[in-house]
Amino acid sequence: MKMEMIDRYVYGVTKRLPEEQRADIGDEVRGLIEDMLDERVQGRDVTEEDVREVLLELGHPRSLARKYQGNKKYIIGPELYDFYVLIAKIALISTVVGLTAIFLIKVILSPINIIDDFVDYIVSFITTIPMVIGWVTIGFVLAEYFDENKFAQIKLDNNWDPSNLTPIPDPKRQIKRCEPITSIVIYVFVIVMLVFSNEYFGIWIFQQGEFSGIVPFLNEAEYSSFLILILIVCGFGILKECLKLFYERWTYSLVTFTAIVNLVSITIFFYLLNENRFWNPDFMNELVQNGIVTNGSDNYQVIKIIWEQMTLWGLVILVLGLIWDVVTGFIKVRKAR
Repeated sequence: MKMEMIDRYVYGVTKRLPEEQRADIGDEVRGLIEDMLDERVQGRDVTEEDVREVLLELGHPRSLARKYQGNKKYIIGPELYDFYVLIAKIALISTVVGLTAIFLIKVILSPINIIDDFVDYIVSFITTIPMVIGWVTIGFVLAEYFDENKFAQIKLDNNWDPSNLTPIPDPKRQIKRCEPITSIVIYVFVIVMLVFSNEYFGIWIFQQGEFSGIVPFLNEAEYSSFLILILIVCGFGILKECLKLFYERWTYSLVTFTAIVNLVSITIFFYLLNENRFWNPDFMNELVQNGIVTNGSDNYQVIKIIWEQMTLWGLVILVLGLIWDVVTGFIKVRKAR
């Protein structure tokens, strides 16, 4: 128990420092604690109360960490900065790759419009990159602000107790870094695709080996009025994954926040998927006009059923995925306890 308290204190200090400094400063803090204990006990056995008194003398981990940080003020502190830069780079690369892929597709399908497509390509960078990086930044600012020990700094050295130190992350509750990173990449791609290439979301038609058009799934005339809702869902999704990446482990607070975000997402998607104006009202007629199916044929009836049921099954899959996200976190927290 004595060593666990020391380990938790060292972890509480070093997690607030830049990653490249943590090992050296951790050894320094641990050595300082051992020296203070030796001086205190004068050869007798170290008790848990001795450790507690030494840690109280050293002060709150955040206070000690600030001495190593200096007096600099941060919107995103050193403990989050490495993660922030990592996610910002991933979001930036994902955006560039997505927009470039869209540009190349447009050029291949319609080379004659390359100048207009290139202008759209440049404009899309100006509009998308600030939005994506902005959501990532907001996520990390909130993670910094709502740090589980953040509000303790008001009375850092007066009313804190070493027994309340943050536990070292339990492997049973651990969130693998690749999981939120992958989710952020997916959210960024969804934003890029739905904002700048929603017209390519449909049935591609080729005649005599050449591209001749697309029968869109979405109602292009009404789509822009729903776009803000999609951006809100994706933005909060990025925010949620940033918090997962920061905390690195499931907690009841993180599970609760995830549940709230997912509930909002389910509500918005339920509205979108059941809103007739969101979908192309002439989808089946356009398939007939382009010779994909013949009106009244068996293939026509099958595609019509699939088209009508797609909304239901899309919503079911989405709801199950978001619920499983919350359930997985809750199970991991319960197992760890």
